[in-house]
Amino acid sequence: MSHGSELPSTASAAAGGPTLKLDLIAGLTAAAVVLPKAMAYATVAGLPVAVGLYTALVPMVIYALLGTSRVLSVSSTTTLAILAGTELALVVPDGDPARLLAASATLAALVGVMLMLAAVLRLGFVANFISAPVLTGFKAGIGLVILLDQAPKLLGLHITKQGFFHDLLTVAQHVPEAHLLTALVAAATMVVLIGMEKLWPHSPAPLVAVGGGIAASWLFGLKALGVSIVGTIPQGFPSLTMPDLALVQQLIPGAMGIALMSFTETIAAGRAFALNSEPRIDANRELIATGAANLGGALLGAMPAGGGTSQTAVVRAAGGRSQKASLVTAAAALATMLVLAPMLGLLPNSALAAVVIVYSVGLIQPKEFAAIRNIRNMEFRWACAAALGVLLFGTLNGILVAIIVSLVGLAAQTARPHVYALGRKPGTDVLRPLSAEHPEDERFEGLLVARPEGRIFFLNANAIADRLTELTDEFKPRVLVLDMSRVPDIEYSALQMLIEGDKRVAEHGVTMWLAGLNPGAMAMVQQAGLAAHLGRERMIFNAQTAIERFLAQNNKPA
Repeated sequence: MSHGSELPSTASAAAGGPTLKLDLIAGLTAAAVVLPKAMAYATVAGLPVAVGLYTALVPMVIYALLGTSRVLSVSSTTTLAILAGTELALVVPDGDPARLLAASATLAALVGVMLMLAAVLRLGFVANFISAPVLTGFKAGIGLVILLDQAPKLLGLHITKQGFFHDLLTVAQHVPEAHLLTALVAAATMVVLIGMEKLWPHSPAPLVAVGGGIAASWLFGLKALGVSIVGTIPQGFPSLTMPDLALVQQLIPGAMGIALMSFTETIAAGRAFALNSEPRIDANRELIATGAANLGGALLGAMPAGGGTSQTAVVRAAGGRSQKASLVTAAAALATMLVLAPMLGLLPNSALAAVVIVYSVGLIQPKEFAAIRNIRNMEFRWACAAALGVLLFGTLNGILVAIIVSLVGLAAQTARPHVYALGRKPGTDVLRPLSAEHPEDERFEGLLVARPEGRIFFLNANAIADRLTELTDEFKPRVLVLDMSRVPDIEYSALQMLIEGDKRVAEHGVTMWLAGLNPGAMAMVQQAGLAAHLGRERMIFNAQTAIERFLAQNNKPA
């Protein structure tokens, strides 16, 4: 992506020329990858393959008109498909096709409304609620669920789903009953997909694999030989689909989780492929764009949509420069609906399952887990907990588990902030934490300079108080200077801790001074009356000034 500086200006893009040619090529290349995958993801959600084509048409066009990313490709994704399928199975347990389509439209509409409402409330920051390690674990869990979900289709088996570990055992027990020809079709599809991706990255491998499956189905009459095929696909433009208001209440919880994941994936993909020369990705504008894409798509039969990393990578690799590439991909989806629908009906379901598996296995990243573990074991445990949460509690509840794990992790990090005892580097005014690495640092008899770091609030106030007690017991100072220069804010509970702490240390003959208060922290100290209680003598400009004052009062050289 080092060629960012060579991007043409907006004016030249508008004029067409080389940029338009590049977008045309990128859009057609992306269509060869996106359309087969979109159909496959529809089957993951338990929906007709035509819904995947609708999702590659309407949401993609709307995002192209409203989004802030130059190259982001918006349709369905693996994660959104499995989340939508889980929710749809809850509200339409009998799998009735008409009710499924209405439920899917309702779900996508709710997702769209929630994203647009979040934009009005300026909630773009919510995308950061799931930490990177937790998202790694969540996606790994999703990947495992998808692999197991597609395994019966690969083998021509039919099982009753009852939970990940139970289904895993059931599939293992029924492997001897697999339909050999169905499994061979799936294996051949995987060989084509994996082989082409290895030899020709970002190639139209899905198109070749799907085309090969259709050709084999027609030439050898696979349906008559017991291989399940997609069947009839409606030909023509998608018809108007109205949401079912009776399902709204049931679908709201699931729609919230899908909206969060749609936005998280969209922002992640948009930022990953943005060049330095391109406009920055605006989180709140992305909420509007993805919200409108989902709402508009819902009215024309699409399932929940979001930005896809792999398909955007294809657009960028093929030289895409603007959202004209997405408009070309959408036009290819429309042409497929109008012309190729009867041909697509011959596609074996096991071939579609193979497409899903090959492009979902990338969600499971052992190297990423290893990298996390090499840096911090705590984050590694969060990632594992998020993955296990998906497997034990289901995909939608897995989002809640992921958010809870992220928030617990944040709480764990902030509950015990660092509180350092400081020394002065000889011959300088530099203060730094006392350590065995710097035994020469100056300490001052009767003075302890302690520096807490980070916001002080109800969750960590007691921990800071305990640490300060430990330090005063260790150093036995007459004056305790709290260097507050690294504290941006002090919450009410923390102010009470400081007030009580001043009284407590005074009972032991220790005087507390506050130094280096930031404006926000200073305002809180003044409003609480602590500043008036301490007086100007104990409110010091900075820690170095406090040291100089202490030394002057005790007639010692600075």
